[in-house]
Formats: sequence, structure tokens, C-alpha cells
Amino acid sequence: MSGERPLRLGFIALNDAAVVIAAKEKGFFADEGLDVELSRQVSWATVRDKMSVGALDGAHMLAPTALAISLGAAGAEPTPLVAPLALNLNGPAITVASRIAAAIGPGSTADGLARLVARRREEGASPITLAVVFPFSVHNYLLRDWLARAGIDPDRDVRLTIAPPSRMTELLVGGIVEGFCVTEPWDTAAVAAGAGVIAVRGSQFWPRTPDKVFAVTESWAAKRPDELQALLRAMLRAGAWADEAANRAELAALLAQPHYVGADAAVIETSLEDMVFHADGASAPQPTHAGWLLSQMMRWAHIPAEVDIEAVARRVYRPDLHAIAAEALGLPTTPLLEVLEGFAEKASFRLPTAQDHAVNARLSRNLEG
Repeated sequence: MSGERPLRLGFIALNDAAVVIAAKEKGFFADEGLDVELSRQVSWATVRDKMSVGALDGAHMLAPTALAISLGAAGAEPTPLVAPLALNLNGPAITVASRIAAAIGPGSTADGLARLVARRREEGASPITLAVVFPFSVHNYLLRDWLARAGIDPDRDVRLTIAPPSRMTELLVGGIVEGFCVTEPWDTAAVAAGAGVIAVRGSQFWPRTPDKVFAVTESWAAKRPDELQALLRAMLRAGAWADEAANRAELAALLAQPHYVGADAAVIETSLEDMVFHADGASAPQPTHAGWLLSQMMRWAHIPAEVDIEAVARRVYRPDLHAIAAEALGLPTTPLLEVLEGFAEKASFRLPTAQDHAVNARLSRNLEG
């Protein structure tokens, strides 16, 4: 079915590449007649660039990046993408360095960090450096929201930097950063190394935290609908397999291979505990999640205020394509949340308020400067 060459799918070394990796390793792609080559990428910028020029047929992708690429906000010309599959929920966590955890206080709370930030400012010390994986990432918005709720201005009171996920623990150990927000296993790896303390998991702060999606270009989806459906069927089967508790040790061993995630298998298995790949509708791309992520991008002036959130959310997130594959496998289709109606109550998220926009007009000027 795949034609003259294998389908090339990109991924980053993270637990939430599990669905793509398991579909390859457990033969689910082969069962669908697909010849698939998995291509590990060094950074999210590389994934963005290769998707934009067609060097990848599809990719494990940060959900906000898929939205940003479609809007032309991610540093390249607009390339409309579709996300017919959510790869996971509850992957990210915020981790702080063990060396500052004591100064922050019990629980390593954001309020404790705010006190430390204020104290360092009074002492004339350099600001704390925190890392995220990419500007357009749930990690950036999770960290920003966590800081902002404690009164910390993420663009003035701390220094934010970008680093590849697999380097986060190394940067913490080396004293280059004092904390980070990343998807597992790199939070648990930092704890295992004695270098970090998990301050809050995404699932504690934003229940059912959206994270990665599987994305293809809109044009690819239109030209190769049968192959896209075959990919989705294979990955739905892989997600269900990955969610089974009896399979978690085997999944951890698969991910631990150097050409995949390359972390210790025991660390990976521990770090998988909170993650959901398929159960309870986790794999359905909910436009309400896209809408919320777009609202955060707007809140922090990363996209223009005039973007039609609902239109973009519905164009990129394609639960209809997911439903076709689910029905073909005899799986129940997932009821969808409305994008805007009842948004905060249903999704445990909130849209930006007028006050947010007023506050972040200043932040927008900072970013432009």
C-alpha cells in the first residue's frame, strides 16, 4: 500500500512516541500492509522544518506546533496540517533542581518559587533559568500558567530557554538550568539521578493534559486517504496495547532501545504510570483541546488576537478521520466536547480574559523587542 518507498514518520525521544513505536515494533503497521520507517529527530524545530517541506510523511508532534505551522506562526510559511489522532494525555511535568528545592520550600510550589525569585531579585542575583522544549508547546504554556498564577512574570522574572527533551536532565545536573517542563521520561530521569524534584505533574494542574498529536499535511491527507486510515487503525491498536498494564514492562523495554528513547527501562516504566494513550477517548483529537491551546498562544501573544480560534481548531483537529478508523476496528467513537460552549467547565481549562489580554499587551512588546 505504501508505494515505492516506505512511509517516513518522525518522532522525538519521549514516552509519548510510544504509539508510533509500538505500531512499528508490534507489527500493527505491517498488518495494515504498510511499510513504515521511523525517523528519530533531534529537535522539534527539525520536525517542523521537515514536515513543512515534505521530508516526513507524518510525525509525532507537539499539538501547539501543529496549530502554529498551520497558521504560519512557527517560523515558516503556513502549511495546513491535520491532526487525526491524539497520541497521549498527561505526559508533561514541571521539575525543579534539587539544589533549589530546599530554598523553594515544602512541595516545591509555585508560591515558594515566587518567594525565591523575589529574594534573588532583592539580592541582585541573576534570574532563575527554566527550560521548555519549544516555544509552541504545551510545556511552555503549562509552565507559564503555573508561574503566572503565583505572580511570576515568565518574561521578566525568570529566564526561559529552549532545549531538546533528551538533554533536560543533563542540563539540570550541569547547573545550566534550575528547572524545566518536559514530557516523561525525562522528569523521572532527573529524579532518579538525584538532580530534580517534580513540582507538579500536568495531570494535577491541568487534568487530562493534552500533549502530542500525530500530524500530516492537509494535502497529504487528501491525496492518500487510504494510507492515512491504515496508519490510524494501526496506531489505535498500538495505543490500546500500550495502555494495558500487562504490556507496560514490554513497552518500557521497547522505548529504552537507544534508537528510540534511550533511557533506562526501569525509569521509563515508572514514568509511564500517569500516561494514557487510548483509554477513555484519549486518542480522539478533541477540538476543544486545540481551542484551549490556541487561547494560550493568544494569551501570550504568540499568535494574533484576531485568529478565529474555533475555525482553526476544527480545521486542524479532525475527529471525523479518527472516527472512521475507530468504527472500522469496531471501537466506540468518542463524544466530542464543544469548542467554546461550556469550555472551562467541560475541559477544566479557561479561555483568556480581557485582563489577560491587557497584561499581555506588554508581554507582546517584550517578545517583539
